[in-house]
Amino acid sequence: MKKKTERGRFPWRLVAGCVAAAAVFCVVVSLFLNGIFSILHRAETESAANLQAAMTRASVQCYAIEGRYPPSAQYLEEEYGVSIDRDHYAVFYHGFASNIMPEITVVPLEGEQES
Repeated sequence: MKKKTERGRFPWRLVAGCVAAAAVFCVVVSLFLNGIFSILHRAETESAANLQAAMTRASVQCYAIEGRYPPSAQYLEEEYGVSIDRDHYAVFYHGFASNIMPEITVVPLEGEQES
């Protein structure tokens, strides 16, 4: 036989079960969001590294073809097809002399700039 519940009693077990389910749901959602943000950060970092590597390769190619390193990052964009997304990256290009490999640094910008 089943026990009959008394009328007027508050179902604490049901409330406790709902609170536990809500807590588990919140933990799962927070882990999921943490994973998404981690993947986005890693993709952003790898993208900046790829841009820096492309600029370095284009600089070496320029040296091999022209006998000098490019004078600026803009020269690499115009003559060697390097595409720099200046809304997402800050590019620091410092060429000391035409026969010395320039220092190239690509830094992802924190927030997107509005045009």
